[in-house]
Amino acid sequence: MLKLKFRRPLGRSLLLSLLAGNVFAQTALPDLGPVPPGAARPGWELTWHDEFSAPYGSPVDTSKWNFETGGWGWGNGERQYYTDTKRNAIMDGSGRLVITARAENENTPLICGAGLRCQYSSARLNTKGKFEQQYGRIEARIKVAAGQGLWSAFWMLGARFPEVRWPNSGEIDIVEQIGREPNKVHGTIHGPFHSAAEGITGSTTLPRPLAEDFHVYAVEWSENEIRWFVDDVLFQTLTPANLPEGAQWVYNQPFFVILNLAVGGGFSGYPNASTKFPQQMLVDYVRAYRRSAP
Repeated sequence: MLKLKFRRPLGRSLLLSLLAGNVFAQTALPDLGPVPPGAARPGWELTWHDEFSAPYGSPVDTSKWNFETGGWGWGNGERQYYTDTKRNAIMDGSGRLVITARAENENTPLICGAGLRCQYSSARLNTKGKFEQQYGRIEARIKVAAGQGLWSAFWMLGARFPEVRWPNSGEIDIVEQIGREPNKVHGTIHGPFHSAAEGITGSTTLPRPLAEDFHVYAVEWSENEIRWFVDDVLFQTLTPANLPEGAQWVYNQPFFVILNLAVGGGFSGYPNASTKFPQQMLVDYVRAYRRSAP
């Protein structure tokens, strides 16, 4: 099903940096130490994870994550400035990453488009050059933010970006959740001739607002097939047969992971008088797996 979507490119910071590092080797697993409680999954091997288990007040582990910063709208008309400070991304001491979207006052030093002071701040993290994988299961347990204009996202971009520009790089949105649709989850792909408003998307609606509790959002991804899950319930499967005529399937390559909480945008709409700040996106863990050898 086609759904109106707006382009979500990576930030200019990645155009200038974050190109160092090795792509994750599919043939040799790193030493991950003991498998975290609850992470064992029959038929799968854990290849990478972050349990966000550092003490209260600890910063994001930059051996695993890069910050993207800036306030230029990110191709979507977003209103926030993404920072690299603990004010917007911090460990809560209970095994969770907290990404906080805040309303800023007129004295903020953060500058957004047209030289205006930013109305909001938040955080955006990615694993470019630090973890990239082709195929497997990629999942996160997340409690999304609530409120009109909030846009929680867990997604991936092709590891060859920015040398290969978007949308040719490929984009897999594992979950996008917008506050004006509190019970609905969206999963989407963007590639050549199926990007932006033409991205191929599916959605599912849960009985209760997603911001009320944690849910596990995942894709299981193999050659020429991607499947989307919420709490291990399948809600969408896409293959090259789902692409429009002339479109390319660009998903048989390594991708890296992104977490962000946007404020405003063409897809999410904008905050209004009902929107309360600060708002938080809580991430219990991010885990990646590959199929176990037979």
